[in-house]
Amino acid sequence: MYSLLLLGFSSFVLSLFLTPLVRNWALRLGFVDRPDEHRKLHKRPVPRLGGVAILAATVGAFALVLLIHPSGGRMVHLGLPFALRLLPAVTVIFGIGLLDDIFDIRPWYKLAVQIAAAALAWNAGIRLDTIGGHTFTPAVGFVLTIAWIVAYANAVNLIDGVDGLAAGAGLFATVTTLIAGLLHGNIELAFATVPLAGALFGFLRYNFNPASIFLGDCGSLTLGFVLGCYGIVWSEKSTTLLGMTAPLLALSVPLLDASVSIARRFLRQQPIFHGDRLHIHHKLLSRGLTPRRVVLILYGFCGIAAAASLLMTEAHQQYQGLVIVLVCFTAWLGLQHLGYDEFEAAGRMAFNGGFRRRLNAQMQLAGFEHALATCTTIDACWDVLCEAYPHFGFSGIELRMDDEVRSHGHLSDNWLVQIQLGSQTSIQFIRSQKARDRDCSAVLFLDTFALAFSRKVEELRQDESGVPVFAGAD
Repeated sequence: MYSLLLLGFSSFVLSLFLTPLVRNWALRLGFVDRPDEHRKLHKRPVPRLGGVAILAATVGAFALVLLIHPSGGRMVHLGLPFALRLLPAVTVIFGIGLLDDIFDIRPWYKLAVQIAAAALAWNAGIRLDTIGGHTFTPAVGFVLTIAWIVAYANAVNLIDGVDGLAAGAGLFATVTTLIAGLLHGNIELAFATVPLAGALFGFLRYNFNPASIFLGDCGSLTLGFVLGCYGIVWSEKSTTLLGMTAPLLALSVPLLDASVSIARRFLRQQPIFHGDRLHIHHKLLSRGLTPRRVVLILYGFCGIAAAASLLMTEAHQQYQGLVIVLVCFTAWLGLQHLGYDEFEAAGRMAFNGGFRRRLNAQMQLAGFEHALATCTTIDACWDVLCEAYPHFGFSGIELRMDDEVRSHGHLSDNWLVQIQLGSQTSIQFIRSQKARDRDCSAVLFLDTFALAFSRKVEELRQDESGVPVFAGAD
């Protein structure tokens, strides 16, 4: 225990000493994060290479303890094999983060290197091959390991948007992993995690609001990556499926934020790696909370999650499910309070019939296009149109083609939409106010009609006379 405390204290002191040196060095070289008045709201350029100081303090603590305390050094050797196995993978993930801090690497390139680093960790023996007593094939275990580690790395990276948040959340997760290692008698894991905990604690002296240095990608990606590897080692002691969720709970705040970000960007059809101001911490800031208060609130949730993860480790199997339910319920309440419109709209579609209406509209559109494609006369096209339009909330139509006028249905309802198909051809769709709940389907139909119907009729008229009926149509 004395050696463990010495290792943690050494990394803490080294972090306190090295962080301002790295900060001043980054300022001189111009490796800073500049405010943009959108997502980056700090008042002045801030150095972003905090990961350099954390990594140097973590590695330096091992060397320092081995040098100044030989007898304790023999105990530290217990943690060295694990740390040395991870070193190549950590070097790769740290390198891509550092390059991104300096040169701004494209997201997909970073993801590819993250996968490569996770593969190196798998090759070093960090493997998620068993869940709840069920052993997977090597291929499945490899994919699960990669997904787990990459998810951890990006979760910490995405939440790094407020002073001290990512480093503090990482500190909670690291200390939780350390305690779990001690509870399980996993001395190797304990000795590997304690210098990281000390380094993060010292770094927060300069990273907490108002921050004078940021983690940067070299810090946040590396921190998340290492915690993902630690989580796999932690989960090896779990004998049940619920028990192995403890490492996920330890970093649940960043993982929840990352999951919410991916889900809402998917629902909005936005790029997954596109930055925005809709993260959990941004939502809290938009409610008028100060950055410091936002971080303290999220620290509180990190503490609750850490306690829950340790409880999952020690609780009897019958209580593990209850812990999961309580944590999920708390997360749901929090998201409801923050008010994500994407999930509310998706919920309405799923439970109020919106999804089924959208699916039915797509099937109706596919049937309309297929029926139109088989028409051999303009009259047949008109018949197909008359059969289709009522399914999309329209009560009548009127087609003007050259000197001919065709109409169908009720033409005196509330409002109409007119589409000009050519210089002498237009069509009006009359719509009833009662069909308001089908607006989206109506737009889809109009878009499909404008393209498919005009092309089909033009094709038929050309076959008949050689002259396009919709000449000049868009």
